[in-house]
Amino acid sequence: MTKFEPQIISPDAAAEAPPTERDPRWQAVVARDRNADGQFVYAVRTTGVFCRPSCPARLAKPQNVALFDTVALAEAAGFRPCLRCHPKGRSPAEANAELIAEACRLIEAAEELPTLDRLAARIGLSPYHFHRQFKAVTGLTPKAWAMAHRARKLRAGLAQEGGSVTGAIYEAGYGSGSRFYERGAQTLGMTPTRYRSGGKGAEIRFAVGQSSLGAILVAQSAQGVCAITLGDDPEVLIHDLEDRFPDATLIGGDDGFEDLVAKVVGFVEAPRIGLDLPLDIRGTAFQERVWQALREIPAGETASYAGIARKIGAPKSARAVAQACAANALAVAIPCHRVLRNDGALSGYRWGIERKRALLASEARR
Repeated sequence: MTKFEPQIISPDAAAEAPPTERDPRWQAVVARDRNADGQFVYAVRTTGVFCRPSCPARLAKPQNVALFDTVALAEAAGFRPCLRCHPKGRSPAEANAELIAEACRLIEAAEELPTLDRLAARIGLSPYHFHRQFKAVTGLTPKAWAMAHRARKLRAGLAQEGGSVTGAIYEAGYGSGSRFYERGAQTLGMTPTRYRSGGKGAEIRFAVGQSSLGAILVAQSAQGVCAITLGDDPEVLIHDLEDRFPDATLIGGDDGFEDLVAKVVGFVEAPRIGLDLPLDIRGTAFQERVWQALREIPAGETASYAGIARKIGAPKSARAVAQACAANALAVAIPCHRVLRNDGALSGYRWGIERKRALLASEARR
């Protein structure tokens, strides 16, 4: 996040020194940059109001603007706070994020998933507005958030030594074993007993193809594609798959599976054709929010780690977003290569910076 050096010392000095168009603080106001909120405020002489940098109000002319390091300095100069962006308190976005965070806590604390109407009523929003805002902030619907939380609790419970499978199911919030088994395969990709034994007995089909980026391995479980990896040596990719699923049965793909690999290779060569595959995505609730946001970046466009963090409602979690990108095991299907540093520079990529550069160049050309 950009830090703005204090420059305005007194209200009188501010009144005599309107910002220049090259002033980074003025650029933040023009961009309505939420990251600049709390670092300074700007006042408009023609209205007598001061605002936070992200205020959605109509942009004033720079000659009518004064910049202040603090709210107190703006008030000392005779300006009053904006009633739209509330520079003295929480911004609307911050207040909304706090409400959604409370809804997440309610979901995670509930023994059974509360209804949409009940959740909305608890935080004071209409069901329609609550559902829309929840997805905008978290990247998931309330139901999907609850399912991801249950899955995390279930995996943690099954990982504990000495505990029973039934106990783990109930602790995760399923009211009965039968209710879990209705969707158990979707939650774990296999039965809980098989999951506890490290995937023993689960079948994963795989095949390796060749693309302009080198070798590409595609693997698929019963739930969908669970791995797309890139590298120079096919044998290394296969060993990595074995390490990831040590107790599963790996089966070389047949002719039908080769068609799936060809589809993935075709997407690498021509990104704009799209890649609509059933995916077996396994991650924490936060990782799934990040990965969903990545899938919404169109081919030929990029985003920053900080931008993704803001999009999922966690503006201070840019580093965690980068870690979620690094944990992605589905190259190109979850396009973590489209995420750059804030300055536009390429950063780490699980399958090599040169492959990231090549993917972005290919998408830009097409």
